[in-house]
Amino acid sequence: MKRHRIAAIPGDGIGKEVVPAGVRVLEALAARDGFALDVTSFDWGSDYYKRHGRMMPEDGLAQLKPFDAILFGAVGMPDVPDHVTLWGLRLAICQPFDQYANVRPTRILPGISSPLAGVTAKDLDWIIVRENSEGEYAGQGGRSHRGLPEEVATETSIFTRAGVARIMRFAFALARSRPRRKLTVVTKSNAQRHGMVLWDEIAAETARDFPDVAWEKELVDAMTVRMVRRPASLDTVVATNLHADILSDLAAALAGSIGIAPTANLNPERKFPSMFEPIHGSAFDIMGKGIANPVGTFWSAVMMLEHLGEPAAAARLMAAVERVTADRRFHTADLGGTADTRKVTDAVVEAVRAGNA
Repeated sequence: MKRHRIAAIPGDGIGKEVVPAGVRVLEALAARDGFALDVTSFDWGSDYYKRHGRMMPEDGLAQLKPFDAILFGAVGMPDVPDHVTLWGLRLAICQPFDQYANVRPTRILPGISSPLAGVTAKDLDWIIVRENSEGEYAGQGGRSHRGLPEEVATETSIFTRAGVARIMRFAFALARSRPRRKLTVVTKSNAQRHGMVLWDEIAAETARDFPDVAWEKELVDAMTVRMVRRPASLDTVVATNLHADILSDLAAALAGSIGIAPTANLNPERKFPSMFEPIHGSAFDIMGKGIANPVGTFWSAVMMLEHLGEPAAAARLMAAVERVTADRRFHTADLGGTADTRKVTDAVVEAVRAGNA
């Protein structure tokens, strides 16, 4: 029997509700499809920080390295500064494990409506590829003359040829694998004339190795308009760490809710475990109420199963999710319904076990 070791890190906020839901669904799927999951949960996050002065233990990466994949919830709490939580846990895993390809699929699932009038599933089916290791989130910069009128804070974006080239090749290859074979490269090279121009140049160089992929450039501000006005004109998108972070949140909203949106933080070379997470964040306003939408976690689990070499199980879980979203009885508040986390999870588990998903 094939066995997969999974590290579960619920983290903060609604992560503590949706990750256990995701584990429950995965265990039901494993029991049906004949593989085993060894799941180990880690209590790292803001509560851990309050007890120990750090978001995870000093040897946290060493503890995670033997695992096949990581299922992550959310990070951030109102009483701990956001830069402490993010850099102390999520980015403290992504960067050392070189999870440089952040993949965010977006499409309108059955039973869910886009806020865009007349837009249906055939019009909005995207994958946004986010460079996940450098750029605007490289962590370079500092502050001087703190508290004085002349205080200075710098945040330096770092774009390396190696970093841009590898994410560009990843994006072109992903675009090639999709039916439309189309890639949109998003920058802001009219105003940012060094790093963004490098992006444009490397995109053109990479395109020569993918003659079967139609590619184009788009400025990030124009891209927001295009996503709203002409969603059907897009397919695969690649952008910098910051730009793709923002665009993928907009994409999720246009597909119906940020609560359904998944993420894969991939180390494509598999030297380190990859990490899978919903993109919705901690959601302070609803945490602890049991009403969080677990679909983003389930879809992230689908991506994890694909990465682990379980395509049949991944397809079964995605079909179960779509069967449940198609029934409005299982819509949570973010989708205009009244279902709670447990009700949605129960329905997906039932769909998996029934074998007709």
